[in-house]
Amino acid sequence: MTQRAIDLTLSMVASAAGLALSWPFWRDFAYWPASHEMWKVYFAVGYLLAVYVFYAFLGALRTLFAHDAIEKARVGDDKAGTP
Repeated sequence: MTQRAIDLTLSMVASAAGLALSWPFWRDFAYWPASHEMWKVYFAVGYLLAVYVFYAFLGALRTLFAHDAIEKARVGDDKAGTP
């Protein structure tokens, strides 16, 4: 449970950093459309999707490292058992 909370927090922070870097303020609002409400919806949906992608990436990365550790332990046991 703690690991999921850490992953979610990291995902939210990374997504917030990405949102801050893409905010139109840094480009003198040159890309703001006529409807500010739709642009806010665009950023909100983009943020939620980014959180999901980061969270899924961290889960896949943890699985990858777990499988690598299992494989190394198995290879180490095979080598230790042979004379």
